[in-house]
Amino acid sequence: MTDGIEVRKADSEDDIRVVAPLFDAYRVFYKAQSDPQRALDFLLARRRARESVIFVAFEGDRPVGFVQLYPIFSSVSMEPLWLLNDLYVHPGTRRGGVGRALMQRAEEHARATGAGGLTLSTATNNKPAQGLYESEGYERDREFLVYNKTFDVSS
Repeated sequence: MTDGIEVRKADSEDDIRVVAPLFDAYRVFYKAQSDPQRALDFLLARRRARESVIFVAFEGDRPVGFVQLYPIFSSVSMEPLWLLNDLYVHPGTRRGGVGRALMQRAEEHARATGAGGLTLSTATNNKPAQGLYESEGYERDREFLVYNKTFDVSS
């Protein structure tokens, strides 16, 4: 618990239901169309398949943020890593330590599971998040470019 913020692992289906509205808001932040039911279904599917780990931050009884981690591997270092794929803090509670508490809990989890580190990416214009990441010891990659190729899975 830090400054009235409690971070807990989202273990149950009820926990996932608490996180789902924040997850939907996170997607909207990144310009996706809001779809609360699909957001819930996506998170429940990740939980059932044990494909991610989610931590949720509370201020009192109110959920105010979450972080979602996916397991990945580095072939070069031959170590497991965690992809810090999603980090979201409710706009009304930003700059109050919630994001930092979530990131620190993600690091604790990574270390406890024997991972060689954490990796993440963020939008180039997300300067507040970049400042947080750098203050937590993350270094911007200056050697590698990221390429993406998307597919239309709806057809």
